[in-house]
Amino acid sequence: MNLSDWISGWADFQPEKTAIRFEGDATSYAALDARIRRAASVLEDRLGVRRGDRIAHLGLNSPDLLVLLFAAARIGAMLCPLNWRLAAPEHGFILTSARPKALFVEAEFQAQTETILPDIGPVALIGWGGARQGWQDWAGLLAEANSDVLSPSGHMEDGALLVYTSGTTGRPKGAVLTQNALFWNAVNSNHAHDLTSGDHVLSFLPMFHVGGMNIQTLPVLHAGGSVVLMRRFDPDGFYDALQTERPTLTVMVPAIMQALQAHPRWAGADFSCLKLINAGSSTIPLALIEPFHARGVPVCQVYGSTETAPIAVYLRREDAMERIGSTGKPAIHCGLRILRDDGTPCEIDEPGELWVKGPNVMSGYWQDEAATEEVLRDGWFRTGDVGYRDADGFVWINDRRKDLIISGGENIYPAELENVLAAIPGIRECAVVGRLDSRWGEVAVAVVVGAGLDREAVLAPFEGRLARFKHPKDVVFVDSLPRNVMGKVLKYELRAVVARMMKEP
Repeated sequence: MNLSDWISGWADFQPEKTAIRFEGDATSYAALDARIRRAASVLEDRLGVRRGDRIAHLGLNSPDLLVLLFAAARIGAMLCPLNWRLAAPEHGFILTSARPKALFVEAEFQAQTETILPDIGPVALIGWGGARQGWQDWAGLLAEANSDVLSPSGHMEDGALLVYTSGTTGRPKGAVLTQNALFWNAVNSNHAHDLTSGDHVLSFLPMFHVGGMNIQTLPVLHAGGSVVLMRRFDPDGFYDALQTERPTLTVMVPAIMQALQAHPRWAGADFSCLKLINAGSSTIPLALIEPFHARGVPVCQVYGSTETAPIAVYLRREDAMERIGSTGKPAIHCGLRILRDDGTPCEIDEPGELWVKGPNVMSGYWQDEAATEEVLRDGWFRTGDVGYRDADGFVWINDRRKDLIISGGENIYPAELENVLAAIPGIRECAVVGRLDSRWGEVAVAVVVGAGLDREAVLAPFEGRLARFKHPKDVVFVDSLPRNVMGKVLKYELRAVVARMMKEP
């Protein structure tokens, strides 16, 4: 058995049903299954890809990215999807680490890729949507492929995805997710969303990230539903798809929620088709959740990381309105521990580090035993995040452990302060980081993007809301916040900016 059996199985039961709708074209399960078989034949017969090999992809969302994943799984190879927003040297670092047998690159990224070829070693170059001189054309290879000769050699224990972490703290590491991990992640997703073959997902987050690929996109194909796939997010494209496709599910990150709410079409949009919206990637400000709730759409937070495939904790639809701000309960096939620094369990409402265990957790970091041993302990993954569990078993995330500010011996969780900032009129983006202080060790500093604001207007709302030791001691105004592609603020970059811009009094 391997992941491609999902598609061939549904092709047997419902061959004509739409699996993927993309830019006006519909691909049935039968057609998707045939394309996967041809792609697997190309990988094995024409490109020499074998079980355990890696292939890499650089491009925007497309059905053929999913085809590549299932085709690689069919022969036991791993897909390494590349973040198209990275610079060429960053791609070079990842490719030098992954050493793919074949590199699939969309036309607009081929010239950039050629600048790093001398550094990454021998690799078959496959052009996507057109090919430069010296590149093989993917469409031509598929057209010539024989889909009837391949005997599947992939197994559920094989690596399926090699996903390099978003690098919010520095150099990325490659998390190895097996086919089993993707299967159990899909099972967790089924429970989180009550997924059925009648669901159709609007998918626009980049699929080089586990959020775009694995929260709903792969799981709905496992359930026999349909994916409405966008090459990339844009507000008008979203509202068009909402109106014409009437999806039942979608996934957002804070930056997208904010963009949709600020768009002129927000007020007139009909969200009634959506049974829920998943939100994740970072702590979600209440100010972004409440407008969706006011429109009758539950916002269900999902918690996890690249290393957990990512679904580890989630809020289900029936709890969303009453437990606003919580990330829910541990996934149906995940264990969760919340531990103190000495490894002992935290009490109810006591913050500690979240540890996750389950068949969806990565097998390790690619060729990095030291980094793997640092985060995997007897099958438990140390997330580095701080949170607590309330008396009813719901989990609440405080912040990243490394973003914790310790001021005068007291813990300050930036997310708590950011919730206050997000509700201040005129603030478009905000973050809180620590700054060294000779008296208190660290103090909180608010970093704000907005117009018509001054220091006093930013600091005044904290009075009476939070303990005084938590209040930001200063405000830095910037044009934009550094973020990765999933909307996470790069706090390590912000700390450096604050250190440069502000000197301790």
